[in-house]
Amino acid sequence: MHSRPERRRDPLSTALDILSRRDHSEAELARKLRSRGIDAGEIDRIVARLREFGYLNDRRVACRLAESALAQGKMVGARLRVELRRRGIPPELAEEALAQAAAGCDERALVGDLLARKFPGFDPAVADPREKRRVVGWFQRRGFGLSAILEALRCPVDE
Repeated sequence: MHSRPERRRDPLSTALDILSRRDHSEAELARKLRSRGIDAGEIDRIVARLREFGYLNDRRVACRLAESALAQGKMVGARLRVELRRRGIPPELAEEALAQAAAGCDERALVGDLLARKFPGFDPAVADPREKRRVVGWFQRRGFGLSAILEALRCPVDE
């Protein structure tokens, strides 16, 4: 087999290539560039330039991630806050994005919708305690509040 010769790409091209796949926070992009052996000074210049062009925007990344996660029911609340921080979103922007996304979200209705979609045929009235714990745990691991979970289990959405 022939291996392709290793060629060093322009660091800015590398950054643009990374951003072409999905939005990244400044911290995520810097971390990926560092892992490719680009020095810190060059990374700072690239990040500043991409921010100036509008290609990097932590507020946009945080809002999109929060809205998407809530809409899909993947994570809410504390779990979503942890994910935003893991992606390098500053705490104040993470809180702003969470508040903005949660403003239009009814957590109890979201739990009800997910319950019907992810656990079809699940009936809390006849489920054994082990099955109920499994369902409640699934929602809690995604950051849903216990009160919203229990309320959704007590009164199904279609009633």
